[in-house]
Amino acid sequence: MNYPIPDNPQEIFALRQQPVDEELVASAIAGVIKIVRAQGQSLEELTAQLLAEDSVLDRQQRRWLSKLVAQAWEKFS
Repeated sequence: MNYPIPDNPQEIFALRQQPVDEELVASAIAGVIKIVRAQGQSLEELTAQLLAEDSVLDRQQRRWLSKLVAQAWEKFS
């Protein structure tokens, strides 16, 4: 992978400067999972945050993303 897994929110935000590709998205998801786990949060708490209404993703996209994150969470277990 061309991108290291971020260790903190600042490193995730720094990824915004990179062109978006599958590796960048995978790195960002892995970083979020790593940070959330370090904070003691559960997959259920992260899923609730992902499914919360926002102006960036529609409901279907949020559901798809939450399923993807849940699969990644299990891979890192």
